[in-house]
Amino acid sequence: MYFASNIKFLRRRRGRTQDDVAAALQMKRSTLSGYENGVAQPGIEALVAFSGYFNISLDTMLKINLTHLSESQLGELERGYDAYIKGSNLRVLATTVSPDNRENIELVSEKAKAGYTTGYADPEFIGDLPLFNLPFLSRNRKYRTFQLKGDSMLPIPDRSWVTGEYMQDWQEIKSGKAYIILTSNDGIVFKVVENTVGQNGKLILYSLNPLYEPYEVHINDVREIWKFVHYISDELPDPVLPEKQLLRTVASMKQDLYQIKKSMGRDIEDATEL
Repeated sequence: MYFASNIKFLRRRRGRTQDDVAAALQMKRSTLSGYENGVAQPGIEALVAFSGYFNISLDTMLKINLTHLSESQLGELERGYDAYIKGSNLRVLATTVSPDNRENIELVSEKAKAGYTTGYADPEFIGDLPLFNLPFLSRNRKYRTFQLKGDSMLPIPDRSWVTGEYMQDWQEIKSGKAYIILTSNDGIVFKVVENTVGQNGKLILYSLNPLYEPYEVHINDVREIWKFVHYISDELPDPVLPEKQLLRTVASMKQDLYQIKKSMGRDIEDATEL
């Protein structure tokens, strides 16, 4: 549990003295000092009071080491984007930052996907991933790049690198948009999403390739969601035929089919005469 270190960290981050916080929470300064140093354990009423004072959920106050979060993550918490307050199962993200305090983009290759399924919350695992930055992406948002496998999202080619923006709140998921989703059962998938969480607690996932059927996942099975930003590939997508060329191609195919049927008709007549 990180309650003691968290309340000390939050107090100092806000420039408050122990006297300030103790007065606001109507407790003795010595009591607050005992909580911060871990020599006294707060009751439920005190826990609720601290949660309300800092506007951070009890789960986050107890389970997340806030001193290990990046500045952008702390900013999200302070603006009210607390995963536990929002009621989703999306956790505070394990991440890495550059020496100038800029969020890195971690690269999750196909080979690393299996480890990511279990190590996504492990700062050491995330820290061992290849890191890079793209100057045209926002410094105030968190991105991660995953390698795509298979043909379910054609025309996006197999083995493309797909970059997503971290979604802190699943209520902001928009139907018809593409997302990279980490689930407890299927691992990492890249799909177009229909958001029916408000109706039945589920997301319906669609492939761009019509050969693949859509399927549902319950939001409780979701571990991370990343909004599609762009993809990088060394393959050109299949060309789109101009309308006139397409019509000529169809007409040619019809002519070929007619000739085949005509030829088969002659063969049948010849066989009858014999």
